Amino acid sequence: MNCANCKEKACSKGKDCTDIAADAKAAYKGEALKLLKVASSIESRYYMKKTRIEELILYAKGMGYKKLGIAFCIGLQREAEVISAVLSQHFTVSSVCCKVCGIDKSYFELERLHKLNGDNGADTEVEAMCNPIAQAKQLNKEETDLNIILGLCIGHDILFTQYSDAPVTTLAVKDRVLAHNPLGAIYSGYHLKRL
Repeated sequence: MNCANCKEKACSKGKDCTDIAADAKAAYKGEALKLLKVASSIESRYYMKKTRIEELILYAKGMGYKKLGIAFCIGLQREAEVISAVLSQHFTVSSVCCKVCGIDKSYFELERLHKLNGDNGADTEVEAMCNPIAQAKQLNKEETDLNIILGLCIGHDILFTQYSDAPVTTLAVKDRVLAHNPLGAIYSGYHLKRL
């Protein structure tokens, strides 16, 4: 498949370019069908009317979720606090920072962002690693119904999603250069040239 380079997008008018349509249709049952119906109703009723945070609230209510989890980057502490306060008006909310457990990067021999050497050349300060598996395990322990990624680094978001028992949605991704707006790279001629 190479849909990104297809100019027609005939699928949007009902054309099937695959041999998997029957299998895909069969997969939409139970929870998957409920999820699809709730998501489609939000799109239909609120298209261009609601922000992603408002859609998140509508979706979680439509699915009957009671407890939400937020896995956030320490660099988005302020945003996590605000989003937690907003969501707490409707749900029970648990949040877990990326540095949870405080494990030093030296434990796994990870590259350090800041190298501070003592007299003998040894690192003298703890540089806690990001710990997406612990974030997922903590939210699993708290039995969240839906988990929200807020600014986890590339790779960390993948590990978090892999280890989360609850379904996961992403509210924001980490992009330190473009204020957490990775699509800015394709809208800017300067950044696009670098790509």
